[in-house]
Amino acid sequence: MAVGIKISLNKGLYVRDPQATTLGQKIIKHSILMMDELGFEAFNFKKLALRMESTEASVYRYFENKHFLLLYLVSWYWEWVNYLIEINTLNIEDPKRKLKIIIDTFVYASKENPSIEYVNESVLHRLIIAEGSKAYHTKEVDSENKEGFFVNYKQLTEKVSEVILEIKPDFPYPHALASTLFEMANNHIYFAQHLPQLTDVKVKGENYDEVEQMLEYFAFRILNCP
Repeated sequence: MAVGIKISLNKGLYVRDPQATTLGQKIIKHSILMMDELGFEAFNFKKLALRMESTEASVYRYFENKHFLLLYLVSWYWEWVNYLIEINTLNIEDPKRKLKIIIDTFVYASKENPSIEYVNESVLHRLIIAEGSKAYHTKEVDSENKEGFFVNYKQLTEKVSEVILEIKPDFPYPHALASTLFEMANNHIYFAQHLPQLTDVKVKGENYDEVEQMLEYFAFRILNCP
């Protein structure tokens, strides 16, 4: 059963809110599946429309181009992880315990399914690992940053950095550590699956325990925690 979660994203990312209509939700659903299947470069609105048995023009009524669609999906993921951290750390007082939960959420976000019908969280997680950085490693990143397109990532990083400072108030690099842990979680899953000589961890299917252990090792050693 679906739960009543509506992810709040920058209105500049879309022409029409896809979460508000059945067609828009189909666009989200099938774009996740197709980008995962084809890769971002081979994906286009014509192929998406054919898969949906709709028209290319109908897709353009929601998104200006496929870059904004990818950025929408990546922003959706950032906000969703933020949401998971919020509910998973609710009423947790110990900041070390909070950071362990955050790391687990970074690694296993796809397992914590809020049952949004039109989002396959496991496939979205795989898409973020493989394609997510293409949303912001672009020539337009500075102008898009001015438009507030990365606020969800910034809010996520801020939330994690606050927990880091609870553990070690004088730690000089809380935002750097927060974003590094998030990127490490995705990068080392990808490396283990495709470029194993770039990492020391192994991934078996969807078992990412070694990645989680590595992140905990880095985080708590850097913070001088036992």
